[in-house]
Amino acid sequence: MLDDLVELFLAEGFAVFTLDELARRLHCSKSTLYAVAGSKEQLVVAAVRRFFARATVAVESRAAEPAGAGDRIEAYLLAVSEQLRPAGPAFFADLAAFPPAAEVYARNTRTAARRVQELVSAGVAAGTLRPAHASFVGAAVTEVMSAIHAGRIAAATDLDDAAAYAELAALVVAGLHRS
Repeated sequence: MLDDLVELFLAEGFAVFTLDELARRLHCSKSTLYAVAGSKEQLVVAAVRRFFARATVAVESRAAEPAGAGDRIEAYLLAVSEQLRPAGPAFFADLAAFPPAAEVYARNTRTAARRVQELVSAGVAAGTLRPAHASFVGAAVTEVMSAIHAGRIAAATDLDDAAAYAELAALVVAGLHRS
């Protein structure tokens, strides 16, 4: 049921729903919803956590496939893009407006940025990426990811979060390519 809730929230957001409406849409009782979480707010946070937990597993799995560091970075950021693609504008607007859910997204963004920095460090150390200051690249990626998360990239470019991550992947990989 929590996965169905995630899909509903991704498609339509969560602010507009009452528990009665959620129970009706999910074909369950309110007591079933209360068994998952004690309030609508806690249900939202549980669903957002589930979404990002599933996304993290898929992203890490995808990033583990390529052998080269540049390919791994690209795979990682493109997988982030793919995982965010089903989330509609209402979901992101509701995330931004609800601090507990926004914190889940922010925490996930920080973790993803650290992971990109680790991938850059490994590639530079292995000599498969051009010599670069991995901490700087990580800090720059963190800033862009934070701007994506905060909606500043969408406001400046009309790119949704998924498209912005795809562009970030292309930029980082091109910038680190060994000539």
